[in-house]
Amino acid sequence: MDPHMTEWLNLAIRWVHMIVGIAWIGASFYFVWLENNLNRVNPKTGLSGDLWAIHGGGIYHLEKYKLAPPSMPENLHWFKWEAYFTWITGVLLLGVVYYLNADIYLVAPGSGLSATASVALGVGSLAAGWIIYSLLCDSALGKKPMLLGIILFFGLVAAAYGLSQVFSGRGAYIHVGAIIGTIMVGNVFFVIMPAQRGLVKAIEENREPDPVLPAKGLLRSRHNNYLTLPVLFIMISNHFPSTYGSEYNWLILAGLAVFSILVRHYFNTRHGSQKFAWTVPVAALGMIALAFVTSPYASRMGESSVPAASAPAAEAKAESTTAQAETGSAAAAQPASSGVSFAQVNEVIQERCSVCHSAQPTHAAFSTAPAGVILDTPEEIKVNAPRIVAQSVQTKVMPLGNLTQMTDDERKLIGTWVEQGAHL
Repeated sequence: MDPHMTEWLNLAIRWVHMIVGIAWIGASFYFVWLENNLNRVNPKTGLSGDLWAIHGGGIYHLEKYKLAPPSMPENLHWFKWEAYFTWITGVLLLGVVYYLNADIYLVAPGSGLSATASVALGVGSLAAGWIIYSLLCDSALGKKPMLLGIILFFGLVAAAYGLSQVFSGRGAYIHVGAIIGTIMVGNVFFVIMPAQRGLVKAIEENREPDPVLPAKGLLRSRHNNYLTLPVLFIMISNHFPSTYGSEYNWLILAGLAVFSILVRHYFNTRHGSQKFAWTVPVAALGMIALAFVTSPYASRMGESSVPAASAPAAEAKAESTTAQAETGSAAAAQPASSGVSFAQVNEVIQERCSVCHSAQPTHAAFSTAPAGVILDTPEEIKVNAPRIVAQSVQTKVMPLGNLTQMTDDERKLIGTWVEQGAHL
């Protein structure tokens, strides 16, 4: 497909995805807040509580029935299409960004997977995620929500680890997010909506509602509530290579998910008491700790504490480095003894980076430079030096899929040049 059309298709779908996603998550958050803030002191007959609110210059009075009003209203709004369209546009976006360019965005360099196999694995992971999740919820674990939640969490962590072994960091993250999104919309379509339809039908027929489906719907709704913040992070994670580009990206994702769940739990419970207020500072400290352990400074500390390699290991590493230098650019193979010159770095960047990051990219997948980063001139390279180091030296997420075969020696060359002041 023409890269210009792909870019605009990406934009259109992403925009709709964001709009309907905000509508779904906004409605979900609002109803949780509403439930938690109902006035339940001496409610009117048939009510479980009510709430007075002001918004947009108007005053509202909302009432919640214990079961239902004496007669069903003619117009009853169902909250479902927001969820359905969020998932539909998300899958379309997954296809446009990751499946149409699987070699660039999805397959991890050296994984041995073909583009076709990686797409099949991605689609299969969504189906498998929903099936396994649904079976666990319908099992005896469904009556032990805490244990079920722990098992589900570690199941998603296992999925993140497994996918990170064969997909790029971005590809693994987005598929974990897609698995969670599929679980959430599956809960709405297969469990929550049938439970609500069953309740309305029972009321209309003046009979006792079946308590089984509503109980299942409540469990799945609670899962959706706690999964919201982790999936929101994944939606924006491609902007932060220090997370998905890390060697331990799956652990970083697990940590961020835990912090998100802790924060969500506080907002779910703060109406009753402040006993979970500790979760917010713990989550903040956790974020600070993750920022430190993923920093280049922490990595250098770890490397300096590693014992010297044995003679055979050192010899093997030296042979590997020599072979890599022979296949790399001439600039990387001939480092300057007194320092790295810009000419050496420029040769590497023009050979490995400018096929995409140019005013006129030569790679068929791009009509414009990704993220607007252009590396045609010395001045543009110097301005973007910190970004180049972060993505090609520290996290090694660039070039995408290592499609231009940048070597470790070339990455080290760039890093050394920046450390020496990035002189032109």
